[in-house]
Amino acid sequence: MADSPSSSEALFERARHLIPGGVNSPVRAFRSVGGTPFFTKRAEGARLHTVDGRELIDFVCTWGPAVHGHNHPAIRAAVAEALEGGTSFGTPNPYEVEMAEWITRLVPSVERVRCCNSGTEATMSCIRLARGFTGRDKIVKFAGCYHGHVDSLLVKAGSGALTLGNPDSAGVPASFAAETLVIPYNDPQALDALFYDHGEEIAGVIVESYPANCGLILPSQGYIKQLRDLCTRHGAVLIFDEVMTGFRLAPGGVQEIEGITPDLTAMGKVIGGGLPVGAFGGRADIMGKLAPEGPVYQAGTLSGNPLAMAAGIAAIQLLVEENPYARLDAMGRQLAGALRDAATKKGIPLQVPQTGSMLCLFFAEEPVMDYDAAVASDTAYFKKLFHLALEAGVYLAPSPFETLFISTAHEVADIDRACEVLAAAVGKL
Repeated sequence: MADSPSSSEALFERARHLIPGGVNSPVRAFRSVGGTPFFTKRAEGARLHTVDGRELIDFVCTWGPAVHGHNHPAIRAAVAEALEGGTSFGTPNPYEVEMAEWITRLVPSVERVRCCNSGTEATMSCIRLARGFTGRDKIVKFAGCYHGHVDSLLVKAGSGALTLGNPDSAGVPASFAAETLVIPYNDPQALDALFYDHGEEIAGVIVESYPANCGLILPSQGYIKQLRDLCTRHGAVLIFDEVMTGFRLAPGGVQEIEGITPDLTAMGKVIGGGLPVGAFGGRADIMGKLAPEGPVYQAGTLSGNPLAMAAGIAAIQLLVEENPYARLDAMGRQLAGALRDAATKKGIPLQVPQTGSMLCLFFAEEPVMDYDAAVASDTAYFKKLFHLALEAGVYLAPSPFETLFISTAHEVADIDRACEVLAAAVGKL
């Protein structure tokens, strides 16, 4: 890499003149927390090393993919071995077959699978496939759920769209949005009413299996089963977006944990081992509608890229061999408990939903169960907490509406230190 300024401020100043907002993904710009984003020069294990010479304990983990931390030697070795054969072929390669075998073996709903290049491509393809399979047009999504920057799904979206206070993106034609029906999450009555009114028009329902792009929201008892039953009754395709939760919470994702089988599943993040990747799969009869077997077109020059497949296979193998899920959950519970205890001591209302290696912070009086409650939480508290933690060497997601992640590279000392730093930060709010 060519010589560049050593400071994050200098790099950000250069970037702002060349890249919209100075970043290649909006939430990285620190707009919702203020300040200048830092630039990372390398990452190892559970730590980021910035161009400013700082070492940070990382609880963003590349926004989820780094379930084994950064630069894991087994993943690095797998990529190096694949690289000996080349970077891209434009033909089928053995790695993509092995990846398909792993996914169909571990993910309960997936009988056939196709790889692509991002989570956005995966969800977009699921939507098109649901429409092509059913011959219907309407898609249902839930307020606050984010499924990538797909035109018809950027309606009441979470993630960066919510962070920037602009849930409905410019550039999306009203006619596209009109084919998307949006309802609140965790509202059984709204779900029943929706299918009563539109059941025969609905091609598919897409849901983050555990919504994690407007904070972390867990489903109420029986809600996912109700959704499954309604889709089955009305012939709609149920799509689980497991881009974030897939392989991170269990080898088979949330569908394994909940015992609910969707018709299609969108995947990404962990299955790339840190490289760009996406995949979608499900019932054989639905997947059989994809070209070249069927009329639903989907393609990608770099789909099944050998480097990404090799990295992802190594990541999945490590999860299967090590089965780290109980340990990750214990670390998550420790971190969440420390935050709750500190908030109680300070007298500040704080909700910390947590499942496995995922958790978030809502400064709110009551448990957050939907989008409206999430956006009503006190974001000023989070902004101050974020900077206090960062100053002390702990990196949280730079948005009150994102999820924190723990990796297998986090050690006892890392979690103890994070608990200490975050408790002290809460005490200063």
